[in-house]
Amino acid sequence: MALDIVVLSFRSRKLYTSFLGMCSLSIVLADSVMVLLFSSLLFLGPERYLVSLCFILANASATYEALPLPLMCLGLLDCCLEGTDLGKQRAFYKFLRHTALTLLVWILAVIYSFGSVKSDSMKLDYQERISVLVCEVRESTLINYFILGLFSAVGCTMLPFYSMIPKWVGEANRISEAREEPENQSSDLLFTSTNCTETKGIEENPPEETVYPRPPLWFSLILGFSLTWMLYLVMSVVFIALSFGVPAYITVNLLWVECTNSFLTGMMFWANSNKQGPYSLPENACLWPVYWHLSKGTQQQPFPAAVSNPSKEKSHTLLYV
Repeated sequence: MALDIVVLSFRSRKLYTSFLGMCSLSIVLADSVMVLLFSSLLFLGPERYLVSLCFILANASATYEALPLPLMCLGLLDCCLEGTDLGKQRAFYKFLRHTALTLLVWILAVIYSFGSVKSDSMKLDYQERISVLVCEVRESTLINYFILGLFSAVGCTMLPFYSMIPKWVGEANRISEAREEPENQSSDLLFTSTNCTETKGIEENPPEETVYPRPPLWFSLILGFSLTWMLYLVMSVVFIALSFGVPAYITVNLLWVECTNSFLTGMMFWANSNKQGPYSLPENACLWPVYWHLSKGTQQQPFPAAVSNPSKEKSHTLLYV
């Protein structure tokens, strides 16, 4: 739950405008309910405690196991609707639609868990004269396959371009810094309004692009995705390879939701970027416009300029002879 709160703090802007953002909020709420239930069990006796604990863990793992498939399908549908009339609705109508879909997904998952789970504790002979009580908890097989597939796909696409990756990453960092410069300049506009004539020539001549063999757009977007999520994918693959058997109520977390959101958004960005340009999608953990410019160049479409309101006073130029 602590990890989900940390991720949510970095992703707290306009979560209700996307379906997966609303799902992130619901997962945090569900984790909070589980913590409250565990805390309340401490006040029960030992016999009732074990029975209730197995019931909660078994049903929670089955519920979370049922979430990934509908979340991925509805998240993809939400990305497809982003450029349509439904995607351009007011924020309030988006909030209602995403809330209703999220509640529907959770209700179906809970119904599935009660119909398929075995919540009774089982006695297991661990060693001679030692027996333990265990209960059935489930993994999310779909998430394991999803992570293994993403990791394999990203790794295989990186191999043919491994020698150029450091240069492209450096160029992406330069483009990212160039995008931030207009914002920094607009914040200092009040103090530099008297020097407008001196800086005008500099603004009209942006720094030249570094000439490299530019990557294709599909690989540029994969590079941006991997730089953001490769650490998470590697750690998840290690847990899967070591057969730790992580329950579904742990693997279905905000990191997975945000990784899935980046993957789906990146696919839609690649499909629509040639038509709508690099600024057609909402904010995401990956800097998709930067890697669009890495592939297409910064001269094809300029960065969005900061809007300013300079002083209307005329500047007087002094000529010395």
